[in-house]
Amino acid sequence: MAENLNLFTSTQEVIHEALNKLGYDEAMYELLKEPIRMLTVRIPVKMDDGTTKVFTGYRAQHNDAVGPTKGGVRFHPMVTEEEMKALSMWMTLKAGIVDLPYGGGKGGVVCDPREMSMGELERLSRGYVRATKSVVGPTKDIPAPDVFTNAQIMAWMMDEYSQMDDFNSPGFITGKPIVLGGSQGRDRATAEGVTIVIGEAAKKRNIDIKGARVVIQGFGNAGSFLAKFMSDLGAKVIGISDAHGALHDPNGLDIDYLLDRRDSFGTVTTLFENTISNTELLELDCDILVPAAIENQITADNAHKIKANIVVEAANGPTTAEATKILTERGILLVPDVLASAGGVTVSYFEWVQNNQGYYWTEEEVREKLYAKMIAAFDNIYTTAQNRNIDMRLAAYMVGVRRTAEASRFRGWV
Repeated sequence: MAENLNLFTSTQEVIHEALNKLGYDEAMYELLKEPIRMLTVRIPVKMDDGTTKVFTGYRAQHNDAVGPTKGGVRFHPMVTEEEMKALSMWMTLKAGIVDLPYGGGKGGVVCDPREMSMGELERLSRGYVRATKSVVGPTKDIPAPDVFTNAQIMAWMMDEYSQMDDFNSPGFITGKPIVLGGSQGRDRATAEGVTIVIGEAAKKRNIDIKGARVVIQGFGNAGSFLAKFMSDLGAKVIGISDAHGALHDPNGLDIDYLLDRRDSFGTVTTLFENTISNTELLELDCDILVPAAIENQITADNAHKIKANIVVEAANGPTTAEATKILTERGILLVPDVLASAGGVTVSYFEWVQNNQGYYWTEEEVREKLYAKMIAAFDNIYTTAQNRNIDMRLAAYMVGVRRTAEASRFRGWV
């Protein structure tokens, strides 16, 4: 059978298996296999040269039985409706895994922000909010930053929503600047969550983080913060990569130096001559491998060549279903993306809570709450995997989907 590299259908397959394991019938899968709401919008934007360009945008809302949907908005030329559907389903799973009162949402606009001015980006951001106004809001669907969007874009979106609502609505969106109601620690939350689960996974394999050899694929927001956190904990980060190639030093790379030299898109390898390929990076001999770039990086073709003891997925869908099976059979501990990268949505939830109550926590308070959530989630999923003799991915899907399935059942939807 050909390996399924499609993010949407492979997500459906694991959700189907998880629901079967939990004892739900086919009707529950029929409800949860696709978003309950999928909005496609067209956004006209006046460009700097005086022309008008019309952009296509999406907002997927997977299921709101538990509570409002929640998920990022990405600006990227490769955004598709199918991708939005899959990622909204993942957000449902993440919220269930860390026990948040949310369903999953996801949005995106087909554009290349690297080729747009700040004025054009602002007009596009505001246009997206106007176009999706009927389905978003602090009690309906709460957006957040994602690929190529940031705190500034969230600020424009919040301002547009507040102007249309005629009152300040900081709870409409998360990932905002601190001065507009953002939360301490939000910018590093995803990487911090990954760091926490790496620590827990290392304990299970009796690996001391101090001196552990770590390879990180990707040097964007999550990957660069993670490299810094690992380095500060005493780990040897022996390999990192960006879209142009990878760097390797068995004695450990100088992470502070690389962070200082990288550009705003996380590119640093172009400054060096002795680079290796991303393929070679994944196959380096190491203790902990962290794919933090794009999907389908570990497949049936290279899963046999992975030399890590632990693989922790910081990216979305970096390991295929077939590769997951191979790694598990080889005794490699795989910590799945829906668990490892749940730190971002967790601190987004903290930001929303702070906005709703009008009282703001210190960074230390945010970090303590994040640690408690992530460690409880890891322990729950690891125990489920051990007790049922299944891999961590299926265990995570079972834990993640149970909350939404139960809420849907109690509401009488199925």
